[in-house]
Amino acid sequence: MGFFDLRSVASRFRFFAVLEAISWVGLLLGMAFKYLPEEGNEIGVKIFGPVHGGIFVLFVLTALLTARELNWNWKTTVLALASSIPPLFTVIFEAWAVRTGKLGELSANSKGAAAATSSAS
Repeated sequence: MGFFDLRSVASRFRFFAVLEAISWVGLLLGMAFKYLPEEGNEIGVKIFGPVHGGIFVLFVLTALLTARELNWNWKTTVLALASSIPPLFTVIFEAWAVRTGKLGELSANSKGAAAATSSAS
């Protein structure tokens, strides 16, 4: 099923991490159109502000649930929560979590795919 298979905790975390980053891009674009032109237009901020806020809350809740389900230590949990503050850092954290084995089956799938690729070469 791929990216939209939200049956596992790790895949839900990945989904909301990417969604949070996309909403950041929308909000940043809205802010650019508001502040960069002489006669700025606020519609982008009015749309993406609440959207990003809602997705931010969903990401934080998902990160806390993921931390509990996957038995993350406090440092990993704090990093996950802190990644929601700078733009696009949720995706960077998610990639790190997969690479370091913090996201359960997503990490296992990543290692299995890497092993299959290297053995095929």
